[in-house]
Amino acid sequence: MGIFACCSLLLLFSTAAEAGIVGVNYGRVANNLPSATEVVELLKSNGISHVKLYDADPPVLRALAGTGVKVVVTIPNEILASTAARPGFALAWVQRNVVAYYPSTQIQAIAVGNEVFVYPRNLTTFLVPAMQNVHAALSRLRLDGVIKISSPIALTALQNSYPSSAGSFRPELVSSVLQPMLEFLRQTGSYLMVNAYPFFAYEANADVISLDYALFRPNPGVVDSGNGLRYYSLLDAQIDAVFAAMSAIKYDDIKIVISETGWPSKGDADETGAGQANAAAYNGNLIRRVLSGNAGTPLRPQADMDVYLFALFNENQKPGPTSERNYGLFYPDEGKVYDVEFTLGGSNGGGLRWEDDRGKGSSTTLPPSSSSGTVRTSSTGESWCVANAMVGKARLQAAMDYACGEGGADCRPIQRGAACYEPDTVEAHASYAFNSYYQSKGRARGTCDFEGASYVVSQPPSKSPLSSRNPHPRSHIVRDLPDPVLGVTVNGHNLPPFLQPVGAVGRRVRYDVTCCVMWPVFRRCQDVSACSNIFYRPITVALWPCCRDW
Repeated sequence: MGIFACCSLLLLFSTAAEAGIVGVNYGRVANNLPSATEVVELLKSNGISHVKLYDADPPVLRALAGTGVKVVVTIPNEILASTAARPGFALAWVQRNVVAYYPSTQIQAIAVGNEVFVYPRNLTTFLVPAMQNVHAALSRLRLDGVIKISSPIALTALQNSYPSSAGSFRPELVSSVLQPMLEFLRQTGSYLMVNAYPFFAYEANADVISLDYALFRPNPGVVDSGNGLRYYSLLDAQIDAVFAAMSAIKYDDIKIVISETGWPSKGDADETGAGQANAAAYNGNLIRRVLSGNAGTPLRPQADMDVYLFALFNENQKPGPTSERNYGLFYPDEGKVYDVEFTLGGSNGGGLRWEDDRGKGSSTTLPPSSSSGTVRTSSTGESWCVANAMVGKARLQAAMDYACGEGGADCRPIQRGAACYEPDTVEAHASYAFNSYYQSKGRARGTCDFEGASYVVSQPPSKSPLSSRNPHPRSHIVRDLPDPVLGVTVNGHNLPPFLQPVGAVGRRVRYDVTCCVMWPVFRRCQDVSACSNIFYRPITVALWPCCRDW
């Protein structure tokens, strides 16, 4: 039974877990940022619907009014002690910074402090009392049912984080603050905010941690020796370590929100891994994974995940190494540091941007055609996306890397040991990945292309003669062509018999081999521009005409 018989038809009928949300952290440790009004327009124009602030700045909250953007405000660490000691202070803060703007500004949560456990001043004892006083203020104002309270913790709150199943909190924090805080979150129906940065772990252990593992790219995975679960991303392993630590103290029912995560686009010479390409891969792959509903971890596979990327802007006044000033998605002039979309698909019909042209090439695609040039469709209107083995393993692998990474396809079933790992061939795995992506995009036009590495079929691949092992059956492309002499190879391309050159027709010209092999929909030989411009970015070679004047 083929790979599609095993798995791919499930993609048509199963529903993904409810997608989480992706927001951004709007930090302002800089002297060159645009005005709050300009920032709000930037958020709206990029489809950013959730934002987290490190304070409750009045101009920002006013600018966000009426936009529908969901907002998290923060009580800074500097006033945590006063908030804990004086209920009246907490009430006044809520009235001044929440009630004054809500509901026109859609404040949905209050972060009480930020990484309190690693703050230079020891504020640990103030945290839970401050959270309780803020909640009491919200209750008094009848807002406790619509505005949640939490406090972001750093992974330094963990005593152990590897393997993930051995995750545990630092003993000195458990009874003094973590258990009371988690109990508060449970009683109020809130969630734990966690700041998690795979970059730091990779930078410090690049000799043993795979970059692909850190960037959500396809990789062999890492097996947790404690529970046997296989992890394919470092962020999953970090979050599951927190889940395990909570479970160890009997709080395994509390949701986690990733309140900060990101990757720097620039760093010092010793900051291994910092760079624009890696930052784009990390954030882009994470966004697509969350929005496609595939953000569950091995320990919590059905859980959705809400994520806030750090950060909106590069902030030029942040202290520390160069990376600290280069986590932004945007420069202060509002230009993108790198291209990343906050919605699935974007403007290019499916976000097919896995090669260096970043989507500038053609993304138009057509299924195999009949001799009349019309698209064949099944009687049910269904279609599938399969690999084009003719392009070679390297291009299939590159396209599959995109589909499983930035593209957000669910490729877990084709990982080693999973249900659809066999047959273990690039073509079979690519067909699964391409079809997962295609079905997740609603089979929209342009989402089965991958620069010519795939194409659409109208019969289930498990039943059709069109399979990854025999991707070019004559009857699925053109009919009634005479078979010329077998065994012709042109520039390393083994042409199928019905498309091999049979002699010169007119003058010798340059043709796109991929196009000629895959899509001979014209009744006569056509100029290469007519072929490549419609279907693919040209891969031209000098070639005798591969169609005949019949």
